[in-house]
Amino acid sequence: MDIIIAGDGELGKYIAKLLAGQNHNITIINPSKEFIEDIDSHLDLMTIVGDATQVEILREAKVGKADLVISVMHEEQPNMVTALIAKKLGAKRTVARMSNIDNLSAENKAFFRELGIDNLISPENIASEEIVKLLKQSAADEIFDFSQGKLSLFSLKLDERAMVINKSLNEIAEEHTDLSFRAVAVHRKGKTIIPRGDFRFNTNDLAYIITKPEGINQIMKMGGRVKLDIKNIMISGGGRIGRLTAQRLEHDMNIKLIEIDKNRCYDLSESLNETLILNGDARDLELLEDEGLTSMDAFISVTSNSETNILTCLMAKRLGVRRTIALVDNLDFINVAQNIGIDTIINKKLIAASYVENFTLGDSVSLIKCLSGVEAEVLELIAKKGSYITQKTIRHLKLPQDVIIGGIVRGSEGIIALGDTQIQENDKVVLFTMPSSITKISKLFQ
Repeated sequence: MDIIIAGDGELGKYIAKLLAGQNHNITIINPSKEFIEDIDSHLDLMTIVGDATQVEILREAKVGKADLVISVMHEEQPNMVTALIAKKLGAKRTVARMSNIDNLSAENKAFFRELGIDNLISPENIASEEIVKLLKQSAADEIFDFSQGKLSLFSLKLDERAMVINKSLNEIAEEHTDLSFRAVAVHRKGKTIIPRGDFRFNTNDLAYIITKPEGINQIMKMGGRVKLDIKNIMISGGGRIGRLTAQRLEHDMNIKLIEIDKNRCYDLSESLNETLILNGDARDLELLEDEGLTSMDAFISVTSNSETNILTCLMAKRLGVRRTIALVDNLDFINVAQNIGIDTIINKKLIAASYVENFTLGDSVSLIKCLSGVEAEVLELIAKKGSYITQKTIRHLKLPQDVIIGGIVRGSEGIIALGDTQIQENDKVVLFTMPSSITKISKLFQ
């Protein structure tokens, strides 16, 4: 595909790097000469120094031939203008990043679509939704649903409580013949492993599991986890993610939100009716203790500073808070944060990349998820009539080595994939793969 990316920060750079690795023709537009020089030194793609809201700059980028234009600048107005002009100049599809949550309503999405903006994305809104889901299913470290929850992806950090430690997949299957889930990947010491039958779990493994709804309790039991009853929450950071999360939770839970900017506190008080808003620095341990951190069930740190979020979550963990969630925008920090005890990492780059990548892989891919701290992705693909994937049972399919099929959604039923399972036309297939195999595997479903 011919793709144009307008971005003024790390998000645009990350999406460009991801898509360039999948053999798309990428052009990135940025007003900063230094930013473009950095891109040129690391990535093999076309670059243009300029303002993507200007017609002549988009024409220079050959926008009339573009299959996809992605505008992910920090401010939403330039994104809207870029997408609108690109569509008028002939771009096939446009995606614009939005910061105003009101623009994401079904009515407003339809309005923008009529104008020429095909898709809207708000990484902050998706991040907030993920946080809320994690607090409601508190035993998992990461959750992602496929086909309205008929199948779900869970991640669990295994500790000494887990019943599967030192056991192989074959041994677990022999002991439990009625499993409603399947392990599809393990992240161990910085490496991602596709587990086969003789693979044995170790303490501190981060296990990724595809499950049916009825398998969730079994996963929790075997993983040595119990669902926490979360009622008292402290949020550090009153930006978009903190505000949206508090709005979604304040009617059901007791929320305290700490924000360092006094003016922002006043703004928050107008949109949050049942949240206690505190003006202060969440790095101040004395403040946290005075405000009852030790009695909190969960601590969420979503300030604009990754180091602050990691530090405050570690302090909360040390003081006995059982559930910690940190926003970590620096990808290099994710692995470290996971390994030092923070339960869940949220990253806006990965959220946006998952959304955008859906539009680049053809109509066989219905959903894709980039995982935090793991060089791998989970996809939901639709098996087309006559496709290779439908011609043999799974054990006889010649799949790439770094691909594993976890489950199938057939009609209203979720099915855990086994060796003798045969995929049928129109099945939605959930699989785990390394990025290098995404293009190859998607062709098998055509």
